[in-house]
Amino acid sequence: MTTPDAAEPAPPPQEASQERAEVRPEAGRPETAPPASERPEARLERAVRAAEQALIEYEIAVETFRVEVENFSRLHHQKLGPMYARLEELDAAIAEAKAARTGDPEDLRLAQELRGRVLPMPDVSELFNEWVDSDGLSPEAAAMLNEQPVRAPERVRPSDEARKLYRDLVRQAHPDLAQDDKERARRDEFIVRVNAAYARGDEALLRELSEEWAAGPVPPEQQPSESEELYARLEWLARRKELLSVVARDLEEGPIGSMLRMAPDDPDRLLEQIAEQLLAQVGEREAELVRVTQGQGS
Repeated sequence: MTTPDAAEPAPPPQEASQERAEVRPEAGRPETAPPASERPEARLERAVRAAEQALIEYEIAVETFRVEVENFSRLHHQKLGPMYARLEELDAAIAEAKAARTGDPEDLRLAQELRGRVLPMPDVSELFNEWVDSDGLSPEAAAMLNEQPVRAPERVRPSDEARKLYRDLVRQAHPDLAQDDKERARRDEFIVRVNAAYARGDEALLRELSEEWAAGPVPPEQQPSESEELYARLEWLARRKELLSVVARDLEEGPIGSMLRMAPDDPDRLLEQIAEQLLAQVGEREAELVRVTQGQGS
C-alpha cells in the first residue's frame, strides 16, 4: 500500500500574503460565489460503490484461491494418499511385531493405538453410495466390473485465460450489483454456472457465458438511495467482508493452503518432493519391519 506523499511545507507568511494579494479580486468586482454544496448522500453513495467493488475483488481472490486449494487437495490425495496409507500400515505392523516379541504392556498399547490409526475398509453401503446414482452405475464402477482400467481424476488447473474470463464475468455479473430481487436472482443463477465452469477449468464454456452475459439485459442505472439504506448497505458489506476473511484465513492456514503458499509458482514440484520423501520413508519402514520380524523369529 503506497503512502501519500508528505505535504509540502507551507510558504512563509510573507509569501503567503503575496499570493493572497495576487488572487484578491479587483476593487468593485463581486467575488465568485462558492459552488453549490454537495448533497449529503453523494459521498455516502460513493463509499458504498467503492466498498461494493472492493468486496467483489476480494471475493474473486478468495474463490480463486479456494479452487486452487481444492484442485491441489485432489492431486495431493491422488498422488500421496497411498503412500501415507502404506506408512501407517507399516508403522502398525512394526509395532505389532515388537509387541509380540516383548509382550510389554506399553508395546502392546502402542501397537493397538497405531493399528487404530490405519484407515478401515469402507462399508459396502459407502461403496455403493459412490458407485450408484440416479443413472445407475457410475463409469468408474462399470469399468471395475468389466475389469477395465479406471480413469484417474482429471487434473484441473484453470488456464490464465480462464482466470481472466472468470474475473471479468464476476465483476460484471456479481449479485451484489443487483438493484432488485429479480435481478439478483438472475445474477445468482448465472454466477453459479460461472463458478462451475471455472472449477472445471472450462475455458470454452467461460467464453460462451461471457457472450451470453453481454447479450443479456442491461442492468438499470443505480438510483440514489436514502442515507439510512446506504448506511445499512455499508454495514452489510462490512459483515460480508468479515465472513470472507474467516474463509480466507481457514484456507490459508489449512494444511493444503500452507503447502500452496510454500510453492505458489510450482506446486507440482512440491508434490514430487514430498513423494520422494515419502518413498524414502516407506523404504526405511519396510527395512525396519524385516529387521524386527527376523529378530522376533530368532
